[in-house]
Amino acid sequence: MSQTTIPARSAKGLTALRRFALSITVFTVVGHLFLGFEQAYWTPVVAVLTAYALSFLLESADAWAHNRPARYRGSAGNVVTFLLPAHIAALACAMLLYGNQRLMPTVFAVTVAICGKYVLRLRLGGVPRHFFNPSNLGITATLLLFSTSVAIAPPYQFTENVGSVIDWVLPGAILVAGSMINGKLTGRMPLILAWVGGFALQALIRAVFLDHALPSALLTMTGVAFILFTNYMITDPQTTPSQPRDQVIFGLCSALVYGVLVAAHVTFGLFFALTIVCAGRFLLTFARSLRSAEPGPAVAETPAPVVAKPAPARVPAGTSLRNTT
Repeated sequence: MSQTTIPARSAKGLTALRRFALSITVFTVVGHLFLGFEQAYWTPVVAVLTAYALSFLLESADAWAHNRPARYRGSAGNVVTFLLPAHIAALACAMLLYGNQRLMPTVFAVTVAICGKYVLRLRLGGVPRHFFNPSNLGITATLLLFSTSVAIAPPYQFTENVGSVIDWVLPGAILVAGSMINGKLTGRMPLILAWVGGFALQALIRAVFLDHALPSALLTMTGVAFILFTNYMITDPQTTPSQPRDQVIFGLCSALVYGVLVAAHVTFGLFFALTIVCAGRFLLTFARSLRSAEPGPAVAETPAPVVAKPAPARVPAGTSLRNTT
């Protein structure tokens, strides 16, 4: 059984991961205590515990199957670092989904999010990579399978219990903090600019050709939910391209798919659009890996030409081979 190693995160990547985890934890606590989050208090707790348990279980099984040490082994710091992505995905599902007092829809979303990282992945150069944003995948699956009983949390919950000043300060603070993390640590500013620019463009196109209200289409960009999605979900470094050109394509495609979904009267288009684009990137990468693995056409070797050796010169009989002086 060959041993598989998983590369460690870079210093910037690890710093960004820690700040993302800290930000979403503080926002969850403040949201439930002061802002007006609609979910039950147990929702984020159950979500996090589910994510931790599944992460330990699946990582142990995967490490055993590929004859490698589990990523949480070695020290308490390794355990914390290993659990950070699961922590972020769990709190995102708990914050953005609304199932009233029921906990199982959130548990289902977290289960899909964590399992998707181990199931829906490709091995590139011997290294496993997942292409679907975990929390977005879990939210999408839950909205599709429980469409009659589960929805996205109402946008007003982020500022329900605050005054008019906080209505402006809170989105601004989230925007600044997220932009600093993405600009300095994740390098995803080209993706953000392409996504925001593409979103405004699709709103304009819908207003011109489909007679949609342009102010309403653009007003979505001012909400806390859109800012959170832009700075903390669509910019996931593990599931988005690293090259600036590819980031621009990814952001524009996400905005284009969102516009098509809205034109088709599909609700919750942000989450569905990101899942569709991630699926397209997954399939494209899979097709490229198959093509690169195909053996090239056999080339017949041309035998080297045989060069006849010149025959030795014939010496007439009676001639001396000794030099004369």
